[in-house]
Amino acid sequence: MYSIIDIESNGAGYRNECIIDIAIYRYDGQKITDQFISLVNPESDITPFVQKLTSITPKMVKTAPKFHEIAKRVIEITQNTTLVGHNIDFDYRMLRQSFKRLGYDFQISTLDTIPLAKKMIPDEVSYSLGKLVKSLGIPLTNHHRADGDARATLELFKLLVSKDTENEIIQKQHDETNAKTYINKIKILTQDLPNDKGFVYFQNEAGKIILSEYVQDINKFSKKVFNSKSKKWETLQKDVEQINYELTGTDIIAKLILNSKNIKKREAFPFGLYYRNNKYIVEKNKLNKTEKPILKFRSFTQGTKAVQFISLQEEFNDVSVFMKKIDFRKRNELWLGQGRKLGEKMFLIIENGKIISYGFYDLFTQIQTMSKLAKLKIDLPLSSTDLHNDLQLALLRGDFETLPLPK
Repeated sequence: MYSIIDIESNGAGYRNECIIDIAIYRYDGQKITDQFISLVNPESDITPFVQKLTSITPKMVKTAPKFHEIAKRVIEITQNTTLVGHNIDFDYRMLRQSFKRLGYDFQISTLDTIPLAKKMIPDEVSYSLGKLVKSLGIPLTNHHRADGDARATLELFKLLVSKDTENEIIQKQHDETNAKTYINKIKILTQDLPNDKGFVYFQNEAGKIILSEYVQDINKFSKKVFNSKSKKWETLQKDVEQINYELTGTDIIAKLILNSKNIKKREAFPFGLYYRNNKYIVEKNKLNKTEKPILKFRSFTQGTKAVQFISLQEEFNDVSVFMKKIDFRKRNELWLGQGRKLGEKMFLIIENGKIISYGFYDLFTQIQTMSKLAKLKIDLPLSSTDLHNDLQLALLRGDFETLPLPK
């Protein structure tokens, strides 16, 4: 049994996309036994590019069912089948992340018609769905709509099956997809990892953490570890059986989490901001051991961007105004900023210029009183790492809304 699928997304950033159109045909090798076709309300914007490509407008999906309303039907029609699609990795990822938002782990065997077509019909100019089916004389109506593309994919799949008279390719592709090979292990372990900052935890079969690291891109780092030929990673590559993660959203949150766990990590700030001859400049700190930099940077590029921003603010022509702007040594404030994920905010409680606690809250939660904050805050140890420079940079960039401490 097969379920032939095509999905159109709203065009949001990678791993933030939402389904706007879905079509599934259940196929028993001879005939269609069931089908499901529906627009889906993404509960978010549709990019102009996608609107032009698919002709699906926000107005069209406004009254369409939301994914949680069709989830049960998707499970029902795909149950005990192999999911087939043209570039199936995209459709499967869209389903997995949509189900994951509902707290459900959707898993199914998959089959991709692209590599099958390359084996069965070599020397085609293009293997994109539109060009390939046109070359083969397969009708395609409503291209870039789920129904039209899924139906064309079904006809393509029928042709590929008919050309595979001994079922060798279909069986081989199925075995390769589902066999527990090292490549498939990488795919399974990394397919749902986000491309966001955070802590990543590699665990063995017993659940023991064998590697924990703070990284800028959890997905990219994990794949880099698996693809490395270095002997350093050999044992880990063999032993890891699951990967978990903890999003941080910003470097400041990461450092605060490290502080709360009493983990100290040294960080280099080799470049500095200096004010000379009525001009802000960035240079290596070691070039001038007598002059203290106004700010420190991890890279020359970070410093250059800061100077560009400062130059656009006319008030900062007066360096004393700039110094006052980034000075928070005596501040007693509540800072509000972006959280670890969509719909979440973070807060910092600063007393006498030092962060004493931090926490997270839902976007719609009201936190006007200290009693409310007390239930959410995470206190920092007295020995916490100095975040003075990071907070100055955050002030400069306007990353936080600063408020007087509530009573």
